[in-house]
Amino acid sequence: MRTANESYRARFGCKVYRLSIDAGFTCPNRDGTLDTRGCIFCSGRGSGDFCPDCGGVTAQLEQAKARVAAKNRGGKYIAYFQAFTNTYAPVSQLEALYREAMGSEDIVGLAIGTRPDCLEPEVVELLGRLNAEKPVSVELGLQTIHPDSIRFIRRGYENEVYFDAVRRLKLAGLEVVTHIILGLPGETAEMAVQTTKAAVAAGTDGVKFHLLHVLKGTDLEALYARGAFSCLTMEEYGKILSACIAVLPPETVVHRITGDGAKKDLIAPLWSADKKRVLNYLHRILPGTGQANHKTV
Repeated sequence: MRTANESYRARFGCKVYRLSIDAGFTCPNRDGTLDTRGCIFCSGRGSGDFCPDCGGVTAQLEQAKARVAAKNRGGKYIAYFQAFTNTYAPVSQLEALYREAMGSEDIVGLAIGTRPDCLEPEVVELLGRLNAEKPVSVELGLQTIHPDSIRFIRRGYENEVYFDAVRRLKLAGLEVVTHIILGLPGETAEMAVQTTKAAVAAGTDGVKFHLLHVLKGTDLEALYARGAFSCLTMEEYGKILSACIAVLPPETVVHRITGDGAKKDLIAPLWSADKKRVLNYLHRILPGTGQANHKTV
């Protein structure tokens, strides 16, 4: 299995940290375009729970760098636009924000988290131009390909939209990373494998695997409190993850082997809060994982 750390070291010749940014975007699942509730698992910060809360892009990057300075002497950084939908704005606004993040010499690339249905042609063209200056990767929240699960999580777009987005991004020379959630209610291990195979067939360059976890203030919390579903045990998660990784081609980069929320907001599964224990367990059962969960701050 090829890990993100291995990939980054091969490309940049040094250790690379990803610095999370909340650039103030919203999402069509929240602003009323598709819905106002967001995806069922999404927190109030739109996956940006670990982003610094200190103003603009430059201020956030500097704060994040300061937090890891002692661990990353001589290393470089990738600016990760993580919170909400980071291509959901006019192109002029996007370019200004992206270029602000790229401005520092120690920022060696951009990672843009977004939805496949928020990639207009002019946005893809912009990302392609920026990619000629510094590497740009686009992270797409596929999560699942199964219709019942898509409706349950309120994803808001059909699978073909994802496949088309990957095709267009690849034609523009951009790297694509796909997010997949393991443990969605009603999904079997084989269903998770089918989603993984679909992402590979689409042409994704990398994958982030996430454990379904329940956070305070989400609609998922209310369902969990009613006993509508249960979360995976650590051992169950490990078995499903192993099956998914087994179908990845050798060149596919695994950027993440688990995901969790802020401990103060975590409802379940509580075992996921012990990150060191979880990663040690997964590294034992998965061959060649190394440091597959790439450090993001």
